[in-house]
Amino acid sequence: MLVIIGSLIVLGSVFGGFALTGGHLAALFQPVELLMIGGAAMGAFTLGNTKKALKATLKSLPKVVQPPRYTKALYMDLMALLYDLLVKVRKEGLMSIEPDVDDPNESAIFANYPDILAEPVALEFLTDYLRLMVAGNLNAFELENLMDNEIETHHQEGEIPVHCISRLADSMPAFGIVAAVMGVIHTMASVGLPPSELGVLVAQALVGTFLGILLGYGFVGPVASILEQRLNESTKILQCIRVTLLASINGYTPALAVEFGRKVLYSTERPSFAELESHVRRAKDK
Repeated sequence: MLVIIGSLIVLGSVFGGFALTGGHLAALFQPVELLMIGGAAMGAFTLGNTKKALKATLKSLPKVVQPPRYTKALYMDLMALLYDLLVKVRKEGLMSIEPDVDDPNESAIFANYPDILAEPVALEFLTDYLRLMVAGNLNAFELENLMDNEIETHHQEGEIPVHCISRLADSMPAFGIVAAVMGVIHTMASVGLPPSELGVLVAQALVGTFLGILLGYGFVGPVASILEQRLNESTKILQCIRVTLLASINGYTPALAVEFGRKVLYSTERPSFAELESHVRRAKDK
């Protein structure tokens, strides 16, 4: 929704302001200029990226218009799930959760938290490290190092679309200048025309520069910014799991381990201690 609102504000401000000054909006409709700018940008985008980067970028674009996934409710469910698992470990031993982590879709504990089951990256991260804890072959330091490396890899992979689109945004004004120069060349080759017609050709050429700057800074650049914010959110949920599991391995009770995880969340999504305690209690009563 915010993407649509922001786009309308950009378009309304730019074109509305132009119209209010007496400009003719029809003069800005230059499909050939758009073809040159858009075509050159897409060509350079394809030329400058690997197949892997192109696929990752295209796959990430729907996230721009999707609502935020990592909400306070999701984090509360995650911490309630972690609490339930750690309580079971404390009461029955690590081996007791082996069936749960081997097949979370069939687990009675995981079944109480369908939103977590719908998060494949977080679910895989959680079950993989619980499985390693069950195996008992890694100490806390080794496990922490492995978690850090995986989170870093996840973040680096997520940065590929961000960098691709950022570079595309940076190139749009330059391709706008290219389109404008082509228009100027056409104008100079038509110097025998009447001044009124030459003025039209000059105006058309200048539209290229305008469109390149508008598209680059008004639309493509903000898309890269949104993807970067979504990436940071997807990394934060892994950090929450990491801190909670490490606290448990270091001997803290389930309640304190979950509190460690709560503390690393962004303030906008972090539940209060009382909210989390109440949510965990309701989850236990289900």
